[in-house]
Amino acid sequence: MAAKTGTVHVKSKVWLEDSKGRIIFGLGRMRILEAVEACGSLNAAAKALKMSYRAVWGKIKVTEEALGKPLLVKSQGGSSGGGSTLTPYAHILMDRYLSLSRVIDTQADELFESGFLDPK
Repeated sequence: MAAKTGTVHVKSKVWLEDSKGRIIFGLGRMRILEAVEACGSLNAAAKALKMSYRAVWGKIKVTEEALGKPLLVKSQGGSSGGGSTLTPYAHILMDRYLSLSRVIDTQADELFESGFLDPK
């Protein structure tokens, strides 16, 4: 989200990180989960996002380990080729992330538009 005052804009970006500074969840992880939901598998999601399977899996694995909860339910291959679905926790995490992002965007916009560049 961006608020404008003339030619200057405020922008904000929200992500979660651990104590080591590693990203745990943010817009990129959100897009991965959305792609898994749309495509039905981690491999198809990686292709749709033009990312390697290894990179996508690595990001999901870091998030699952840091949060201590699975984000995906994986089914093995076979004639149907396997696939992945999101866990209920993944859906909750996505909803909460979007809510947090909206609140932060709204508050940043309001502060900026209230005279951030022209303090009195």
